[in-house]
Amino acid sequence: MLLSRLSFSHFLELLPLDNPLQRAFYEVQAVKNSWSVRELKRAINSALYERTGLSTDKAAVLAGHAGAQPLAVADVVKNPYVLEFLGLEERASYSESELETAIIAHLQTFLVELGRGFCFEARQKRITFDNEHYFIDLVFYHRILKCHVLVDLKIGAFSHADAGQMNVYLNYYRENEMTDGDNPPVGLILCAQKNETLVRYATTGLAEQLFVSKYRVNLPSEEELQALVREEQERLGNS
Repeated sequence: MLLSRLSFSHFLELLPLDNPLQRAFYEVQAVKNSWSVRELKRAINSALYERTGLSTDKAAVLAGHAGAQPLAVADVVKNPYVLEFLGLEERASYSESELETAIIAHLQTFLVELGRGFCFEARQKRITFDNEHYFIDLVFYHRILKCHVLVDLKIGAFSHADAGQMNVYLNYYRENEMTDGDNPPVGLILCAQKNETLVRYATTGLAEQLFVSKYRVNLPSEEELQALVREEQERLGNS
């Protein structure tokens, strides 16, 4: 059925998804809603699967998405980061910004997951150029590496623009925030998905301290998601 209702380009977007249940969710929704490839990419990049699983009113999340506007040092870094420690509570619905805020909010456990030596310094750290503001999601100081660690969270897939943005942050910290005895800052991009080839081309020539790691949210109610996928599959089979 999928071969007849989804294009090759759809499958190119679905294949990188590691979780079979997650992939099945997007397959079902793409067929049910006749998503274009662009719409499928938007759903994946907005973490629709995760937000649906975290929400008690799953139908409202799916309906809300349908009406949404289109989205205009290596030993220390672990890959992937499994954010199962978040303990996110279920709500009626989760937006992209709420999911990102929930991740950032659990700073103490986040420090433990990152590893020994991380000291929290700032959240949504603002830097300004000619009255234009940019915000670094999280800033830590690593007392063992003796450097700042800048963290950027991406709900969706890694983009080459993310590497350029992080490089700006690193250069700013190198010139304005380093003190005597400090080593150059480290940049860490946490993203839901990443294409290794794109990461290589996007980061080659940039600071060696720039890393891209993959994170995933361990859903609190996978059984409910399984039931949801089965229900939608049955509906498709009867249509």
